[in-house]
Amino acid sequence: MTISRRKMLLGTAASASLAAIGGSLSLISDRSWAAPAWSLPAKRPFKVIENEWIPMQDGVHLAARIWMPEGAEAHPVPVVWEYLPYRLWDDLRWRDDKTGENLAPYGVAFVRVDIRGTGNSEGVMVDEYDVPELTDGVQVIAWLARQSWSNGSVGMRGISWGGINALQIAAMQPPELKAIMPMGCVVDRYTDDAHYMGGAYGEQNMGWGTSFKGDMAAPPDPQVVGARWEAMWRRRLEATPAILRTWSTHQRFDSYWKRGSIATDYAAIKCPVYVVDGWGDPYSNIIGELLSNLKVPRKGLIGPWGHIFPNLAKPLGLDWPYEEVRWWQQWLEGINTGVMDEPMLRVYMMYKADSEAFPDEVPGRWVAADVWPSPRTASSNLYFDAGGRLSPNPKSRDHVKYVGDKIVGLTKPQWVYGRPTEFEQSPDDRNSLLFDSAPLDRDLEILGYPTAKIRISADVPVAQIAVRLTEVTPDGKSWLVSYNVLNLTRRDSMEQPTALKPGEFYDVELPLYMIAHRFKRGSRIRAAVSENLWPLIWPSPQIATLHIALGASHLVLPVRPIPAREAPFAIPIIHAGSGEPKTAGGYSNGLHWMKTPLTTSNRAQMPTRDATGRIRYDSEGQPITTFISAVGTTTTTASSRIIEVTEGEPTSCRMKLDHMNRWKRGDWDCTIQFGADLTATAEEFHLTEWVVAKKGDVEIFRRETPSTIKRDLL
Repeated sequence: MTISRRKMLLGTAASASLAAIGGSLSLISDRSWAAPAWSLPAKRPFKVIENEWIPMQDGVHLAARIWMPEGAEAHPVPVVWEYLPYRLWDDLRWRDDKTGENLAPYGVAFVRVDIRGTGNSEGVMVDEYDVPELTDGVQVIAWLARQSWSNGSVGMRGISWGGINALQIAAMQPPELKAIMPMGCVVDRYTDDAHYMGGAYGEQNMGWGTSFKGDMAAPPDPQVVGARWEAMWRRRLEATPAILRTWSTHQRFDSYWKRGSIATDYAAIKCPVYVVDGWGDPYSNIIGELLSNLKVPRKGLIGPWGHIFPNLAKPLGLDWPYEEVRWWQQWLEGINTGVMDEPMLRVYMMYKADSEAFPDEVPGRWVAADVWPSPRTASSNLYFDAGGRLSPNPKSRDHVKYVGDKIVGLTKPQWVYGRPTEFEQSPDDRNSLLFDSAPLDRDLEILGYPTAKIRISADVPVAQIAVRLTEVTPDGKSWLVSYNVLNLTRRDSMEQPTALKPGEFYDVELPLYMIAHRFKRGSRIRAAVSENLWPLIWPSPQIATLHIALGASHLVLPVRPIPAREAPFAIPIIHAGSGEPKTAGGYSNGLHWMKTPLTTSNRAQMPTRDATGRIRYDSEGQPITTFISAVGTTTTTASSRIIEVTEGEPTSCRMKLDHMNRWKRGDWDCTIQFGADLTATAEEFHLTEWVVAKKGDVEIFRRETPSTIKRDLL
């Protein structure tokens, strides 16, 4: 039968059961932690070496900037480095300076290196996390350890790309690498990164793929490399691949994605790991996996911000030098700083969803777990029941029907860019299959991975399922807490998918994104089920009708009893612009690739919808011009995108993204234009990629690559 989507309430017995889950252990308190005796060393002067060439064994030289503490030549210091394809000379100079200023004054040298074939480094780049990149990384570590100003102990840190390759290089076990601090990183390149969400083709595969082409094709700066800059640039342009064709061809978790996915061998990492992220970043999802599977000394921290370093988060961030220098002194200098005497995991328990709190900071508190998984977290089942109810006990054995002919996902249009990345969820809820709990009679907190366990059938061989967990407040508004998607053909294996047999029921398990959230007294817990989540994921080839078995299908919540008190949080919290420590956190701005800071005006926009049912995101970004005074370069960037689909016609989906980057200083004037256009039939993807380069007004390079790619149960 087809159930109504109107909101239904559970009885008082169910409400009492939920209350018991949240409150029966509320008097349990965390053990006491002594305040750390360690404090930041006194500041000292430092110098910046603007360009250093690091030689590789094959003769290629990598460009580096070095922040060196005063006196390091006489009294060697530990070295921490970051390794990125984002230009250190101009593009990310501002951010690298912030990192250097956070480490060098406290006796930790910081080194930033351009990956081979990017920025001012020699050679070419043809893929992310490629073998030459990682092999070079091991050589850089050995070079850093040999320098006269180095004490021989090297650490690696970074966010996004820099966090991901820190994990991958650590798995190669270079002996001089003593510890790492990855942020915003992944353990599975196929499902965790910007490619295939739950085995479904992600919009970010297009978004990141077009952006990445600009990093591979950008010119070096003649200020650093001299007259050979143009020859180096032309070599890069010739080498720049049709990278989206590569990624779109590898539609399964095959050997291509396994290389560099540390989830295939966690034991390869032998050095201590401190993994950090913010709840506004989907990369925070893997922190629980890292803490659960690594066997080395490890810590985790998840704050109320996005894809951004903790010290750069706004309106509130952390006084990060305190924590980071403490970590490096512990593992690179052998000083007992007390950092390992504290809880394994610190997270910010959010009292509101970010979209509900926006534009204010998210209220909440810092909570801790001695170990992860935490033995204090208990699983609570809420069963899908007749009438759209979530019940603490399985009751109905009926089936419900859901036709996936409506677009769902417009209130969650972005994977990660800034704050917030979603809207109030009611418009999508109206097109979804809803299951609601009774109003809670006390607060209920969760920490971990909510999981949807669903018995499901479809009438087509390829279908998807999306589950959103929301909090429905007493005023009837629905706010996103967590979500995830699954290509049902990957229900048993991301490596060996199998088509669905129409009408056959399967038991599938879908872990949602890791989260810490307090459901408020009087609110209801909602599970919203849909077949699609567009534009985050590409539509299935055909409209799918799903049948879900009630009673057998349920939501599993990781309930954390609310203790009488929490472990003290030692890291000072800084209000942006004031420099004064504060005691509350704020869910802060982040940017996916963290090249420029965002403001609260960058909130996602809803699409247009015409009379034919065509839904369209259409943006023509205004050029952004920046003068980088330190090097005298003016950069200009612009982007446009068209993402559209007609409701009820899944093969009408189209994604087109186009970008322009320009660098100008005197008579040095370089421009690249790059992008891609993707459409599909039920059987094939049709993809066109391009890159165009100009020197001044003269076009010096053009390549357009069309591809037809078979859809592999996608």
